[in-house]
Amino acid sequence: MRSLIDILEINTDELEQLIKTANDIIENPAKYSEKCKGKKLATLFFEPSTRTRLSFEAAMYELGGNVIGFSEAQSSSASKGESVADTAKVISCYADIIAMRHPKEGAPLVAAMNAGVPVINAGDGGHNHPTQTLADLLTIYREKGGFENLTVGLCGDLKFGRTVHSLIAALSRYTGVKFVLISPQELKLPGYVKQTLDDKGIPYTETTSLEEPMPQLDILYMTRVQRERFFNEEDYLRLKDSYILTPEKLKNARADMCVLHPLPRVNEISVAVDNDPRACYFKQVLYGKYMRMALILMLLEVE
Repeated sequence: MRSLIDILEINTDELEQLIKTANDIIENPAKYSEKCKGKKLATLFFEPSTRTRLSFEAAMYELGGNVIGFSEAQSSSASKGESVADTAKVISCYADIIAMRHPKEGAPLVAAMNAGVPVINAGDGGHNHPTQTLADLLTIYREKGGFENLTVGLCGDLKFGRTVHSLIAALSRYTGVKFVLISPQELKLPGYVKQTLDDKGIPYTETTSLEEPMPQLDILYMTRVQRERFFNEEDYLRLKDSYILTPEKLKNARADMCVLHPLPRVNEISVAVDNDPRACYFKQVLYGKYMRMALILMLLEVE
């Protein structure tokens, strides 16, 4: 039995297999409609979520399984003081697989160490969000045909953005990848992530300008400045509109550049960009469901 807490727990061969399965699901949905018949997914969301939770639920329903769970900590025994470890042990008696989101870094790992069923990390604080990364990777794969020799711009909250940290880790395994880190000084990529890039000899540049690096990017990954990660409301209000992508700012971008965003967006991408063929963030949502379906099949060891 295995869980998924960190994207690097999936090696490149397994990632290729997940992408292959997801592509087959897209082509042949009927073939998968009863693969998880009789199985139950528990969604344990201690932090608000729309896309990720519903994506997991849709994934399990489309595989013919069922879903149980809760969507906020107040709805669970955590509000009575139950530990994550005990919650995981209890839910293991009811479900075949667990998807957990928690505001505390490391909580899904604690759950995985105590659960009797596979646990999927659906986001833990500012740390990791592996299934969003799987959605990102399938989008990049389908739009670009692979992961090598890409110049990837990451823009916005690079300090607290768990999706950014996971995507950097995943793409760092491929040759010729370069990163352009676009953020205000206060939201720069953490030193430990940059140290990993330095250790692997992966080139990156840091800038506060969105327009300047635009012509060289294959991928532009926009993120929102996350109010829930700030201790100080003034800092949030000062930084929240640091970058807003508009059609004007895309004028110098490559015709085949992909704009990604883990969503929800607040106002960092103008709705006027939605009709641009380079806007891939709603495709990303759909691809996330297919990758979660593939992952559930892999962790439940369904043929």
